[in-house]
Amino acid sequence: MNPHLPADDATCRFALINERTGEALASRVELALTRHARRTGLLGQTGLDPAAALLLVPCFMIHTAFMRFAIDAVFVDRGGRVVRVVHALKPWRAAVTTGAYATIELAAGVVARRGVAVGDRLELVDVTSGSEGPHRC
Repeated sequence: MNPHLPADDATCRFALINERTGEALASRVELALTRHARRTGLLGQTGLDPAAALLLVPCFMIHTAFMRFAIDAVFVDRGGRVVRVVHALKPWRAAVTTGAYATIELAAGVVARRGVAVGDRLELVDVTSGSEGPHRC
């Protein structure tokens, strides 16, 4: 597990910030840090709120089998630097990126609207009251 990531704690709240733009990519980030959480992912969901994201760690490959909607996927390295962006990945597709450490799943269209590009650094910020500061993804 990445030492910069907090324990999977339901009391923590996180946002994902693009350091280049200073803009929030997602204001509500769910962490999938266990094998079970990563396997479950977004299965069973009917959609994804544009303000939400799912961060899967570690993860260099995703699929949308059994999903009912398209998603954007952002693959990042250990430092949180974007190494690949996949726009509107439709159901029953897969995406793989060697060299990626984590994957962020977002509602389709969010990545384009927020202007995320390869090379951007994304920061996972603890927005829980009284938090001690940022955690990098």
